[in-house]
Amino acid sequence: MLASGAVGVWEIVWASIVLSGSATLLALLIGLPVGYIVGAKRFIGRRAALIIFNAGMGLPPTVVGLVVAMTLSRRGPLGFMGLLYTRPAVVIAQLVIAVPVVIAITAAAVASVPRELVSQARSLGAGRLRLGVLTLSEARMGLLAAVAGGFGSIISEVGAASMVGGNLEGDTRVMTTAMMLFSRQGQYGPALALAVVLMAIVIFVNVVLTGLQTSAERWERDGG
Repeated sequence: MLASGAVGVWEIVWASIVLSGSATLLALLIGLPVGYIVGAKRFIGRRAALIIFNAGMGLPPTVVGLVVAMTLSRRGPLGFMGLLYTRPAVVIAQLVIAVPVVIAITAAAVASVPRELVSQARSLGAGRLRLGVLTLSEARMGLLAAVAGGFGSIISEVGAASMVGGNLEGDTRVMTTAMMLFSRQGQYGPALALAVVLMAIVIFVNVVLTGLQTSAERWERDGG
């Protein structure tokens, strides 16, 4: 079935990669800077922000899907944009799920960087940009975990994608929503084929990120 591309298996796989990849990239663009600020800076409300973002890591996808669907519905505040049951709607829902994950992991990674190192760099005349680069470099292991966490939180979710995307064939149907549909119809062959591909993608991404982490550790051990 995978070789023949029956029932549009590869079209569904490609849609999943495009949508989840886009949402992950946007989540990183938003989450990494915010996570750095929350992790490195001291400001009023920082503790509350950490609590909110950590709690956001456990956002139920169906709740996210419901809120996004209501917002984008015809009677919702953004209904005039006509985005419900489109690919952008799926990306928006996945973005809402992934951003708290990226922010929370990034903040934890940045906060774990020794303050003595930052203070020493500041005393040597390092500016804000240099301090930021140094901090992110020291926290790179955690940043890779943020990438894995953000991508993993959305590539395998089904509730939000189904609610805001409508599981439309050839458009918003992704692997998880297609597996659910095929299973309900008793078509276990296509569902199993997509499950195999989904697991392969998840494993591949984690192998790549683990390889990068191992390379970074080796680089540090050898004196960089």
